[in-house]
Amino acid sequence: MKCPFCGGLDSKVVDSRLSEDGTSIRRRRECTACAKRYTTYEKIESTPILVIKNNGTRQIFDINKIKNGIIKACEKRPVSMAKIDKMVSDIEKQVNNTLAQEISSKKIGELVMEGLKELDEVAYVRFASVHRQFKDINTLMEEIMKLTKADAEEKK
Repeated sequence: MKCPFCGGLDSKVVDSRLSEDGTSIRRRRECTACAKRYTTYEKIESTPILVIKNNGTRQIFDINKIKNGIIKACEKRPVSMAKIDKMVSDIEKQVNNTLAQEISSKKIGELVMEGLKELDEVAYVRFASVHRQFKDINTLMEEIMKLTKADAEEKK
């Protein structure tokens, strides 16, 4: 860290504290050349993740859109808000952990469907019917048959 007073490149940290909002660390430094003190702030550098939509357009990843979609799918179902929040948090971590700057909306939809399949099968079918754009009742029935087959295998 370059000293703002003498331009020296060596300093030592005298004190570190978390900022009031908890998003950065405040550090008091002392220049080893001129012994003057100054303050620096350290915070996480975040680059926005872009979502590539089906039509090719891109928009900034918004976790609230995912949460709203999950809430709609779970409407009138016995799913607590705490479970929804946990699922949303898990999806956000998975998206951020990819370290990619872009992710397809299809991939995000698949992550949501994986979580809903474990959380509530009716909510899963609701979400899947919109995400996969079922064209007719046969496609919907195929998905339900896959669910019942997987459920039967789990019970064995």
